[in-house]
Amino acid sequence: MKNRGIMFALLALVTSPVCAATFSGAPRILDGNTIEIDKTNVRLSGIEAPETDQICLDVEGRKWACGVAARDELIKHSNGRTWDCHTQRVDEYRRALGNCFIEGENVNVWMVRSGWALSTAPSHAVYELAASTAHTGLWSGAFIAPWDWPRRNKGTIIVGAWSVPIDAQEVLLGSVLLSEPPSPECLIKGTVERSGERIYHLPGQASYELIDMTKKRSERWFCSEAEAEATGWRKAVR
Repeated sequence: MKNRGIMFALLALVTSPVCAATFSGAPRILDGNTIEIDKTNVRLSGIEAPETDQICLDVEGRKWACGVAARDELIKHSNGRTWDCHTQRVDEYRRALGNCFIEGENVNVWMVRSGWALSTAPSHAVYELAASTAHTGLWSGAFIAPWDWPRRNKGTIIVGAWSVPIDAQEVLLGSVLLSEPPSPECLIKGTVERSGERIYHLPGQASYELIDMTKKRSERWFCSEAEAEATGWRKAVR
């Protein structure tokens, strides 16, 4: 009975969604939501930043790569400093979920307060209000909420602190929007197969040139293999 009890305890530990841990170090920042510390992917909880392929509109209605900008602003703010991340569980992509701090400052809160992410936690709502009022980050123009971007359609709401341009929906939903990468560094193509499997293709692979990125909105660009793999995409075999 004792051995059986130990066996069940071990099984519960392995299968439990709880994964309390602390990670410290200077991270590799993959996007505005995800970092890598000591070979562990950590997802900032309570916030949603734009993916690196997301496009927004600036105050004059011009397109800009807001997802890449959100990542770059986080890199700039980090400035090579040590992060301390406290996680409680893992998500569907096996990323550790939690809060991270730089010299005691909550990075999750900083992203929302600076306008580079939206809040998904009630405790962060006040910071989002401050960012929208100050017209900072994404709130300097018009954009689609990050959680709506992958599934955007004609019913998707365009938000922004300033008045939304009359053609904002036409521009942000255009089929050719992602015909070009959001940045010269983001050349990896991601495609979703009929089976639902998500595959990424590198420049130089035989399949790369055959992919039309305007074909469907499930296609997306990545800036690195690590970014793609952190959210469950795998490399094409050829």
